[in-house]
Amino acid sequence: MPAYTKKQQLIDALTERIESGQYPPGAKLPSGTELCAEFGVSRQVVRSAIDWLKARGLVDGAPGAGVFVRAPNR
Repeated sequence: MPAYTKKQQLIDALTERIESGQYPPGAKLPSGTELCAEFGVSRQVVRSAIDWLKARGLVDGAPGAGVFVRAPNR
């Protein structure tokens, strides 16, 4: 299951960056191309990880504009 491992590594890294404030609320995540290059994964793995983050309410996608960190629900 290498794809699952790579996806989980990407999810963990992005979640850590969001939670640590490296990517603060409103920040735009790196592009899919940049994430592919940084993590050595396919576009499908990046899309799948972003979909997971969206489902958990950590990010929102804006068609044509990118993916942005959501403000925490408090």
